[in-house]
Amino acid sequence: MQHLYDIDVRVPMRDGVALAANVWRPAEGRAPTLLVRLPYGKDAMGLGHDMMPNLLTLLEAGYALVVQDCRGTYRSEGEFVPHMADRADGEDTVAWIADQPWSDGTVGMFGASYLGMVQWETAATGARGLKAIAPTFTSIDNYEAPWFSAGGALSLSVVTWWNAMMYAADAQRSLALGQDTLSQLEELGQAALFPERLNDVLPTAEVPVLTGYGKWWDDWMAHPSHDGYWDAMELTPELKNVTAPALNIGGWYDLYIGQTLRTYTTARQKAGSAEARDGQRLIVGPWDHISVDGVYADRSFGPLAAAQVMGLTDLHVKFFDRWLRGDTTALDGVAPVKIFVMGIDQWRDEQEWPLPDTRWTDFHLTSAGHANTMDGDGVLTTEAPTDAGRDTYLYDPRRPVPTAGGACLPMTPGFGGPVDQRTVAAREDVLSFAGPVLEEPVEVTGPVSLTLYVSSSAVDTDFTAKLVDVFPDGKAINLCDGILRARYRGGLATEELMAPGAVYEITVDMTGTSNVFLPGHRIRLDVSSSNFPRYDRNTNTGGVIAHESEEQMVPAINHIHHGPEHPSRLVLPVIDRKDQS
Repeated sequence: MQHLYDIDVRVPMRDGVALAANVWRPAEGRAPTLLVRLPYGKDAMGLGHDMMPNLLTLLEAGYALVVQDCRGTYRSEGEFVPHMADRADGEDTVAWIADQPWSDGTVGMFGASYLGMVQWETAATGARGLKAIAPTFTSIDNYEAPWFSAGGALSLSVVTWWNAMMYAADAQRSLALGQDTLSQLEELGQAALFPERLNDVLPTAEVPVLTGYGKWWDDWMAHPSHDGYWDAMELTPELKNVTAPALNIGGWYDLYIGQTLRTYTTARQKAGSAEARDGQRLIVGPWDHISVDGVYADRSFGPLAAAQVMGLTDLHVKFFDRWLRGDTTALDGVAPVKIFVMGIDQWRDEQEWPLPDTRWTDFHLTSAGHANTMDGDGVLTTEAPTDAGRDTYLYDPRRPVPTAGGACLPMTPGFGGPVDQRTVAAREDVLSFAGPVLEEPVEVTGPVSLTLYVSSSAVDTDFTAKLVDVFPDGKAINLCDGILRARYRGGLATEELMAPGAVYEITVDMTGTSNVFLPGHRIRLDVSSSNFPRYDRNTNTGGVIAHESEEQMVPAINHIHHGPEHPSRLVLPVIDRKDQS
């Protein structure tokens, strides 16, 4: 199919604001259309990107393509405030496309990160003509990911960098209109290029370059709980309006992985049509938010791990052919769930998530009271311990455990993804509980959680958890992790402080993974109270953390209790299949 290319097409919104779009349309006849909406500049979006399907392939497959700047960004009119206008603007854009003479009336959407959020925001309106979406690395609950977390801690390194980047782009736009100064643009540009220094500023809410620019930063800092401000953005209650099937794509080391998995299972149950519920698809690879080739300094997942090698573009074409063109055979032979199983480093097709043959297994925490560091006496065992005990460490927010890998935005090498944990696990404020050297492979595939019985000298503190695969040579690779701010142990909307010394049962959501622990390896759990700057530091005072200074911070003596009365345990989804190697 031959296409014509139109630049800066003005698409009118219901309030009179015009959004700019680049349009590839058929030279003759009508075609189904794929829409991408983004706040990062449509003109900078190339025809090929590792996280997204190849645009040339989509065009060659006979699709029209519309790439649009979100409201208030780059060539579009209006003011940009994250998420505030994306539902209505997405719905209006889909309606505009469906009415064009070159459109056959059917629309699909694709894209990653914020480009995925706008897909769900559009689908939640029940937009006429929207037949399918393919959101990658994204969320339907913006509090839980990416801005805060499922445990209530602020996703500090993401929030500071992303806001600096968006403010810099806004300042550049304003400068062109004579509304901002060059010095302000330069300051924001430096902050976006070198965001690490922003994370050290206290109080967090008063980072000068961010609070000085205003906009939405102050609102985010004023709402640390999942209150009405964030409820207004959450789409879970709106899934009943979604009639478009979704191709959900995630990465085991992506900061959205918890939301990707949860969105798939929730949409399977609550989407607004049988097609949308039954048409949900899930793909998860050994990827982070930036890299999708599966190659890292401390762990390489082999040549088949890369997104393009496994055929991501072809899967998009088949998915859109099914739902936009009505080709009922397009997805024949394509399993609804496709996951990369680490350890054996293989792709595997599944019919459901979580896997139906999951055996939820408790791995109990126990020790002789000295589980501190990876060389301590902490033990993971499937046998319930008969003796009571506890392990103690000092959490000093002035000396937090540094981020070492994980499901986060990889700001610098070694920050995100799979990283050897030996350096951080040598700290006295990290407790390690390890199982025996394995004689047979053990597969862990599915959601992972940790139940702890804790007490503290503070009225509030954090608890972090990390699942680790220990290799025979001692290399220790993180698989998944989580954090819980103790004040949110009863729910993210309600704060409840602790009584110092009292024992509380808490659950840490560690998202999920798929890994075969091979013979000679060990399963390990690392517990602490900080993961900085992936998350902000709990000041331990019970106050408003974002507004507290370093001088206000207090150390916390934290205890992990275990034994018959306090059965602290790691709950792993064990898969008993005999074909592992």
